[in-house]
Amino acid sequence: MLLATLLTTCVNSGSSSSNDAAVDTTSTTSQTVHRNSFDGQAALALAQQQCDFGPRVPATPAHAKCADWLTTTLQASCDTVIVQQASVTTGQGKPLGIKNIIGVINPSAEQRLLLLAHWDTRPWADNDPDQANHTKPVMGANDGASGVAVLLQLARQLKAEGTTLGIDIVLVDAEDMGINDDEESWCLGTQYWTQHPHVAGYKPLFGILLDMVGAPDARFTREYYSMYYAGGFTEAIWRSANGGHFINENGGAVTDDHVFINRAGIPCVDIIDLRSDSETGFCPAWHTVDDTMEHISATTLGEVGQALLNVIASLEQE
Repeated sequence: MLLATLLTTCVNSGSSSSNDAAVDTTSTTSQTVHRNSFDGQAALALAQQQCDFGPRVPATPAHAKCADWLTTTLQASCDTVIVQQASVTTGQGKPLGIKNIIGVINPSAEQRLLLLAHWDTRPWADNDPDQANHTKPVMGANDGASGVAVLLQLARQLKAEGTTLGIDIVLVDAEDMGINDDEESWCLGTQYWTQHPHVAGYKPLFGILLDMVGAPDARFTREYYSMYYAGGFTEAIWRSANGGHFINENGGAVTDDHVFINRAGIPCVDIIDLRSDSETGFCPAWHTVDDTMEHISATTLGEVGQALLNVIASLEQE
């Protein structure tokens, strides 16, 4: 993802009038549909399993092996799994084979929720304080594995407990191949998916993107573009979140997968760790060789997963 030049603490939530009547989660929790609490420890183990493959850089053996594992893991929890293979062009002008991996729950349900995370990792640790590490790949425990882990564990729980909602889990590829100051070079898998959705005319109620959702000291403020395009949904999600990592503040702007989804006409919210006290706008391990399992927490993953369960529970009541 790319931190936009616009940083703000004064987003007008009224700018997204089309979804101001978003799902009301103020009084609904997962307990109202008799769900278990989200298991953050199980999500942490799923993040570890991804990292055990090594950095999941596109066009590497680790990437191919992880793709197979993600497909098999989703098949155990979803009604249908689609592996969307494509060729995209990188910011360096080179062709790159990618795989978007899509798990579909309740494919016949008309009311649908889109959930996303990117599963690839960056080929270059170009934000590392040691310049010698700039050509090394990033492990992506937080930037990649954390969001995927939450969605995989969520799918497991919904399989065990059932849901009336239609849910599409889209694990997008090649998010992190971008180069600075070139917005279109980021989120290549998502850009492809918006042009070739897995269902023709796909229109969910809204989408939720998870990115870097594992740090022990994560700060989830309401991201600018999320408020601009999907303000009502963003506010509803933050009201549903009981964990202390969800901060009742408007945050900065970031070019992430949700921007391209919003441009395609699907309101989408980014739950992402943004740091106003950081030069990069992100956590210290971002795009460094230190983005490893020691820097993510089961507690944080649990809070994010519980927020998603609370949103799903509220939609099931409608």
